[in-house]
This record gives sequence, structure tokens and C-alpha cells, in this order.
Amino acid sequence: MKLAIIGATGMVGNQILEILQERNFVYSELILVASEKSVGKEKIVNNKSILIIGLEEMFLLKPNLALFSAGSEISKTWAPRLAEIGCKVIDNSSYWRMNPKHKLIIPEVNGNQLTSTDMIIANPNCSTIQLLIVLA
Repeated sequence: MKLAIIGATGMVGNQILEILQERNFVYSELILVASEKSVGKEKIVNNKSILIIGLEEMFLLKPNLALFSAGSEISKTWAPRLAEIGCKVIDNSSYWRMNPKHKLIIPEVNGNQLTSTDMIIANPNCSTIQLLIVLA
């Protein structure tokens, strides 16, 4: 599975990478995507140097799963494009949160609502997630 992290050099992107390493998340290829100011730089993940690329180049690599943490405008534009080519998208921005066409998911609370046809999956903000996990 090709895994893309969009916003890989930001604070949340770095945290995503740490958690993936901690949990030994399995992927065949890791695609790190960031803004133009980071494109061309390298990032060490699991003792391996990975080149940071831009959105267009990432799209051509056709990832299977994309984790978005790059803001609403990036999610608005790129999540549907990736979904159209069969990539599952999990979006951390606020853009898809109130969209009735896409599910708002906290895996520990309502992850069972996901189906194989859900291509763009939104998640609530961090404080909401914590509160709802406790309430559930």
C-alpha cells in the first residue's frame, strides 16, 4: 500500500509520522508531501531518507491512502481528486467535517459506520475527539 502524508513537515504531520512508526504501520511506499518551501528536502523516517515532494508529483504516484493535515484549501482541492482515482482519504482539516456526503469518524466511537465506498473520511477537531471518546 502506498501511503501519502500531506502536510508531512508540519507539527501534526510530524506527529502522524511518529505514531505510524510507534504502531509499526505497514506500507509499501511512504510518500511525504509538503509545501513548495519543503519540496526537495529530505526527511528521515524509520532510519530511511525520504524526499519530500509536491502535490502534483504525489498525485502521479497514485497513493492508496492519504492522510491530510495541510489545511482546508488543500483538502478541498486534493481530497476529491485522490478519491476519484481510488485513494482513501482521511482528512484532519475542518473542510469536510460538516459535509453530509462524508462521514465524521472517530474510530473508537463510530468507526463501524465506515464502508468500502467511503473515500473521504473527516475527523472532528482534537478536543471534540477526546470528549466524545470519554462520553462513548
